[in-house]
Amino acid sequence: MLREVVKIDEDLCNGCSACIPACHEGALQIIDGKARLVSDLMCDGLGACIGHCPMDAITIEKREAEPYNEVKVMAFMAEKGKNTVTAHLKHLKEHGETDYLREGVRYLTENRDKLNFDLEEVINEVHGKRPAFEVNQMQHNHGGGCPGSRPMSFTPKNESTENPLVSGQSELRQWPVQMHLINPAASYFQNSDLLLAADCVAFAVGNFHQKFLKGKSVAIACPKLDTGQDTYLQKLVKLIDEAKVNTITVMIMQVPCCGGLLQMAKAAIQNFSRKVPVKVMVVSVEGEILSEEWV
Repeated sequence: MLREVVKIDEDLCNGCSACIPACHEGALQIIDGKARLVSDLMCDGLGACIGHCPMDAITIEKREAEPYNEVKVMAFMAEKGKNTVTAHLKHLKEHGETDYLREGVRYLTENRDKLNFDLEEVINEVHGKRPAFEVNQMQHNHGGGCPGSRPMSFTPKNESTENPLVSGQSELRQWPVQMHLINPAASYFQNSDLLLAADCVAFAVGNFHQKFLKGKSVAIACPKLDTGQDTYLQKLVKLIDEAKVNTITVMIMQVPCCGGLLQMAKAAIQNFSRKVPVKVMVVSVEGEILSEEWV
């Protein structure tokens, strides 16, 4: 049966991720710097993502897509490499498509000698497993949990004059800060002013802590390289709807791929009656503020 699905021109795609929030079915992800259709199963063919692509890299094509054939899809995915295969299998698992998941793994197992990646690593990542020695060490050191993702809030300390290696005062009020690790329900997000910053911003802006981070909660992300960005959108929605952040300041670099972070923030607020002011600041690669405006 012929049906319409999206097609991505990888030569045109710059990996900006602006299309990701527009795909409500979660069929698109940024993998290896390009937008990928990770599941025909979830693509409705309506093309909601098309208008969000600044490079006109997304079109609709009509091709044989029904009945859904996991073996044919996996044969195609396997050529794209480990990251694409992993994202696809995770996608099937998250949507409860266990039969298709088994078919995909069975195909990979039967064609293991043709793969350019370690199948066991993929399966472990899909099911959230770690090597036994690593699990044992984590349980021994941390009681089975990861301290790196434990929510912590603290008051910024005064500038130290005792340690010659410390110059300037940190204005960080919380931990963690990476979007995959933050908990929108954490107390430090409640009624706060949120700074949503691209990873590179803090390295480019010399007075980042004193001028831009001070007094704010923070979340950082890379709209070009991070995977699973549908989770980011869900967390932003919770920050707006449940944590009720007062404002959102989006700081991005001047490079095109950073625009996806702003698009993500806009997508999170567009369906809510509660209006949250959003400011976007664009930073040059030399650390200068090129523009600052409310959107």
